[in-house]
Amino acid sequence: MFKSKVMLVALVALLLSVMSGFVIAGDTLTIQGSTTVLPIAQRAAEVYMQQNPEVNITVRGGGSGNGIAALIDGSVDIANTSRFIKDKEVKAAFANGIYPVPHKVAMDGIAVVVNPVNPVDELTLEDIKAIYTGEITNWKELGGKDQEIVVISRDSSSGTFETFEKLVLDGAKVTPTALLQASNGAVAGVVAETEGAIGYVGLGYLSESLKALKVNGVECTNATVASGKYPIARPLFMFTNGWPKGLTADFINFVLSAEGQKIAEEQGYVPLF
Repeated sequence: MFKSKVMLVALVALLLSVMSGFVIAGDTLTIQGSTTVLPIAQRAAEVYMQQNPEVNITVRGGGSGNGIAALIDGSVDIANTSRFIKDKEVKAAFANGIYPVPHKVAMDGIAVVVNPVNPVDELTLEDIKAIYTGEITNWKELGGKDQEIVVISRDSSSGTFETFEKLVLDGAKVTPTALLQASNGAVAGVVAETEGAIGYVGLGYLSESLKALKVNGVECTNATVASGKYPIARPLFMFTNGWPKGLTADFINFVLSAEGQKIAEEQGYVPLF
């Protein structure tokens, strides 16, 4: 009888050990949302998985609104956002038993960009608003060429658009002639290929194929965003369901560590410290 009990305990211990191994080997994390936060999340996930080979992290874009919607329906562990969660989203989350908790992971400036051949170097906030509402339609009105302005904007699920709408448009509607794009990368691509285009992207998407304009006389740089001088800036977030635990908490802590903040800076964003 005693021998049977010992064998049973040993068998249970073996099963638990095997199951534990499967849990470790199958540790997964799913992240979705803002294309602005995407470069930070992707690189952080790559480094984290290199350090923890048993972990698998999936990172997708889709926009801040889509990320929060995925968190609300329980299909992701972390929602990346370039804006704060809305009241209606909080209510929807609570109704679904989800309790969103924000974690600020970096700061970002929204750079207003044109094609490098455009001679215009600077605009005021009023100029940008006039362009995006359709009041100004030709670059010659702003000291540029006699050329139609091709307005490139983000779609309504974008946190970058919502910040731009609040800080630049002051609630005004974007001209119906604007070409709407689903990501920072898409905006950057269209502006880089279109001589008369204007768009806006997060700091991490600036490159030699784009020309970032001064806004109200201030360049969009890490230093001007950190100092508060650049007028179109915002914090970036990762939202979790409740206070994170386990792998989710460990990854968030990694992003907020000195190594994680260095990654954010290397991706072109402004670290928290």
